[in-house]
Amino acid sequence: MKTFISLISGLLLTFQALCAPQSTAQQKESLTFAVVPQQSAKKLAKLWTPLLTEISKKSGVKLIFTTAPNIPMFEQRLAKGEYDFAYMNPYHFVVYNKSTGYQALAKQKNKRIQGIIVVKKNSGITELGQLKDLTLAFPAPAAFAATLLPKADLKAQGIAVTSRYVSSHDSVYLSVARGLFPAGGGIMRTFNNAPQHVRDELQILWKTPKYTPHAIANHPLVPHEVSQNVQQSLLTLHTSEQGAQLLKAINFTQFETAQDSDWNDIRALGIDSL
Repeated sequence: MKTFISLISGLLLTFQALCAPQSTAQQKESLTFAVVPQQSAKKLAKLWTPLLTEISKKSGVKLIFTTAPNIPMFEQRLAKGEYDFAYMNPYHFVVYNKSTGYQALAKQKNKRIQGIIVVKKNSGITELGQLKDLTLAFPAPAAFAATLLPKADLKAQGIAVTSRYVSSHDSVYLSVARGLFPAGGGIMRTFNNAPQHVRDELQILWKTPKYTPHAIANHPLVPHEVSQNVQQSLLTLHTSEQGAQLLKAINFTQFETAQDSDWNDIRALGIDSL
């Protein structure tokens, strides 16, 4: 009888272990590091994979680059806690810090995020009022600086527009450059990273106020020691010539320590798009 009870107890413990939520960090040696798909997956992989390889080397934590086909899918995966680490926009952090428990590790030092509205050069559009009743391109409904901030500015000025979501920042710039839309939303970093021939066709019409930038955050089930090792590697990346060059490739200069409260300016906006 005792043997039977022990067997049942063992089976129950095994079943509970299988059903218990576990982060990737508790299941395998390599951890996922997701980057919000503001640009194409191919371009992001080219920019971020060497950076993550260097961080892995410095931290002893093997990080695997990943992203999503589009921003809404990225949001769904954050909501499910599928990523061990993630580079996410400020609004995403506020939402998934609260709902999924993602915890801030780092952010760009001396950086504030700013939305922009771009138009095609020589389009004749020189002020926001000319966009009234037109259809504008935006990356995704909850893209913070590229969608939410420009649309808030337009609304505040009584300029009604129709929104068309085209999946990424690069798609916005390309669509406006080709004349498919009269204007579109983006941010300075991705605009500066856009191909030169695309930027040559565009000009910045409007800039929004500045806010706390994107967060690098870890899933709450990632062991503290692991997240601390990754954080320390991020903070010291700029101190080596190779690290500085890898940061420059994504238009960064340096990371600094971040805490959840750093994004209180975003919380104060009371956005509820997700």
